[in-house]
Amino acid sequence: MKVVLLQDVKAQGKKNQIVEVSEGYARNFLFPKKLAVIADAKAINDVKNKEDSKNHKLALERADAKALSEKISACNVKITADAGNDGRFYGAVTAKDISEALKSQFGIDVDKRKIVLDAPIKAFGTYKLDVKVYTEISAKLTVMVTEK
Repeated sequence: MKVVLLQDVKAQGKKNQIVEVSEGYARNFLFPKKLAVIADAKAINDVKNKEDSKNHKLALERADAKALSEKISACNVKITADAGNDGRFYGAVTAKDISEALKSQFGIDVDKRKIVLDAPIKAFGTYKLDVKVYTEISAKLTVMVTEK
């Protein structure tokens, strides 16, 4: 008997999978515990619609991430920092500082954990950083650190 699983069932399959089980197992275990329903046309159609909806949502998220990636790549973030007489910073420029500068200068909100920074920036100059926008989608961000 073919059934559509409503939840993960050990040794049978994952949620929304169509599996072949014995009639006794389905009638005595899966149906009473509401773990599965008979795989009729309506149930199969529901599973396909859910999967299509999920794929559409993922495609929209990827498109938004690509657009954000292009927008970030076009930005040149300028950060000013204090330095002593020898040109060394009093502190350092961190991912949090870069995230805040990106939000204030361009209105783009990026989580500081998504900015890849090997070590805090402790010298003046121009830096190219990676920003992980989405799975397998990243952007190159240019950061210019200047003296106040």
